[in-house]
Amino acid sequence: MAVGVFDSGLGGLTVLDAVAKRLPEVPFVYYADSKHAPYGVRDADDIYDLTTRAVANLWDAGCDLVILACNTASAAALRRMQENGLPKGKRVLGVFVPLIEALTERQWGDNSPPREVAVQHVALFATPATVRSRAFQRELAFRAIGVDVEAQACGGLVDAIEEGDMILAEALVRSHVDALKRKMPHPQAAILGCTHYPLMLEVFQEALGADVTVYSQANLVASSLDDYLKRHPDMLGTGTESRFLTTGDARKVSVHATQFLKRPLSFEAA
Repeated sequence: MAVGVFDSGLGGLTVLDAVAKRLPEVPFVYYADSKHAPYGVRDADDIYDLTTRAVANLWDAGCDLVILACNTASAAALRRMQENGLPKGKRVLGVFVPLIEALTERQWGDNSPPREVAVQHVALFATPATVRSRAFQRELAFRAIGVDVEAQACGGLVDAIEEGDMILAEALVRSHVDALKRKMPHPQAAILGCTHYPLMLEVFQEALGADVTVYSQANLVASSLDDYLKRHPDMLGTGTESRFLTTGDARKVSVHATQFLKRPLSFEAA
């Protein structure tokens, strides 16, 4: 009955932590493609190939449902994977859906025409690949009108977080927020469009100001997954135990993951 959670590195652990707390009875198999991280600097074809390979490994690990807990993979690979067809009985979900549901205050199944929403000026902080894809703006435009989105590519931030260099990460957050504010001085809301970024939530909030609503994905994804599994209980796969897999150095990844979540985690080679 396992569910797969995939990320290029450790950022998806923020999502895993939230969904595991929300669904303690469900085993989760986490797959970090650490050997090829970060994805945010790669082109779309490369991201697609790496993502499909990782997801196939999660099918083999007994997961019928996989969450792409990686905004870059969700932006660059998810739609193409779905259009090319998934194996029978398998599903892949991204992390944009719950975020846009929250921002537009409408359910994903609501296919009514786009309408005006309360938030008109949105700052999007994401990896270079996610920004290039314009996936967030495209999905938002299906559901809302009149929303101005200013995207800021946060180069270097994922690498700093993965290496545990939080001093550098904080400096980069402040630099990227400053750059965004030069383009959009008064955002009403900010989207942390990478699952690594919630670890820097307080820094983003301080740099943006208390009047800016900052949307982080982990709890939104957990709530959405809970609802999805209630509606589709058949999507719980055959796996029976939680596991942590990585394409990188399992010992090194385990050390960084333990620092990342501040609790012991042990990865095995994928």
